[in-house]
Amino acid sequence: MTGKTATFKIRNIRLFIAFRVFFNSRFYYPIFAILFLDFGLTLEQFALLNLVWALTIVLLEIPSGALADTIGRKNLLVFAGVCMVLEMGLLCFAPMGNPRLIFYLFLANRVLSGSAEAAASGADEALAYDSLKKEGAPDDWGKVLVRQMGFRSVGFVVAMSLGAAVYDPGLLGHVADWFGMNITLNQNTTLRFPLYLTFATAILTLFITLAMKRIEPEHNGNKAVGQKGGDSLVKAMKVTIEAGKWILKTPFALLIIAAGMVFDHIIRMMITLNSQYYRLIDLPESLFGLIGSGLALLGLVIPRLALKLAEKHSPAFNTGVMAVVTLAGFWGLTLFLPVYGVIPMILLSSVMYFTGFFVSHYLNRITDSSQRATVLSFKGMSFNLAYGLICLFYSILLSMLRSSASETDPRLAGQALENTVFIESIQWFPWYFTVILVIFLVFAVGKLKHPKEYEKRS
Repeated sequence: MTGKTATFKIRNIRLFIAFRVFFNSRFYYPIFAILFLDFGLTLEQFALLNLVWALTIVLLEIPSGALADTIGRKNLLVFAGVCMVLEMGLLCFAPMGNPRLIFYLFLANRVLSGSAEAAASGADEALAYDSLKKEGAPDDWGKVLVRQMGFRSVGFVVAMSLGAAVYDPGLLGHVADWFGMNITLNQNTTLRFPLYLTFATAILTLFITLAMKRIEPEHNGNKAVGQKGGDSLVKAMKVTIEAGKWILKTPFALLIIAAGMVFDHIIRMMITLNSQYYRLIDLPESLFGLIGSGLALLGLVIPRLALKLAEKHSPAFNTGVMAVVTLAGFWGLTLFLPVYGVIPMILLSSVMYFTGFFVSHYLNRITDSSQRATVLSFKGMSFNLAYGLICLFYSILLSMLRSSASETDPRLAGQALENTVFIESIQWFPWYFTVILVIFLVFAVGKLKHPKEYEKRS
């Protein structure tokens, strides 16, 4: 190769951006919980199914990353595309009226969805970064992240807006009348429209992965990809162990992942609960999808700001900025300000974009190509494990607060009790984040106390 290719003319870079957009822009997101219930599932089953989803990711995250580093990143991405097609196909064609069958189909959907997430996590980024390293300039990775997050935000806005619209039979009925079409629509009909749209993007996602160019670590190459299944698994285990040792022996890598965990898990927990929060700050449910779309537009702005911060300031400074914004966001939430209470959610959503950018920016720079996907999978597993733990802690907290509220005021019941418990639970978030942040800072100071010693060991 005589020269470097312009960054966004590299095929895998363009396909990586497209993959991230179509893989993550799911049209059923704005009505996610309602969708499960409308199929006849209970809230308890909904919680159980999402626990299965999280556990699937945690269990498969590391093996998938190691396999990506041994049998090929493209192979794992094609597998993720196949899983996405299957998971959406199950819901698109699931028969109504049989609760037991519906539950098992949704269970299979959650396992396939978690498998797809685990397979894609790390492999897509590793393939794109190594393509940039081989054909372009790796220093342009920050620009790739900015472009990717921008397009992903636009895709998310479209999915949120269109998904909520096609789910509403009343809105579609008005549109049909405007076009002079005599069509009667009900919720049973429109229930699957967001699923059909996501099924179409799943097929497109699969074609995108098939079009990707195979770029593997130099020491693996085609030889690794052509190994027998047993040899590949053995090699994958070795890569996993080596990557884990490298993370533990590299203070900066360990702290990048730990810092990401600190911010990601608690903010993601709050984002999961945002619809209940919006209801309590007097926002109409019809605006929830628009608010989600508006927050997604932050992806057009925050990554550019993050790139400038990464270029001009140290990781410690950037972590401090994120910590201040996060604390402001959580303390703002505790006030439950009518309408204006959406501002704290904007702050927290911004920190999520900062977290995603900084973790990828710093971690890819210090990670060797031969174990990049595995290291990124360790990151993904850590984030999901922390998220699973806070979900468990939060459910315990809710149970305690509900018992306390019932004893204090026996007249509280139903939605009034749920609202009271929720408001009290949010008061714990800034304190929890403060404690976790302090623990992280103490850990960071200890790890970086003798950096030269770690450099020798690594």
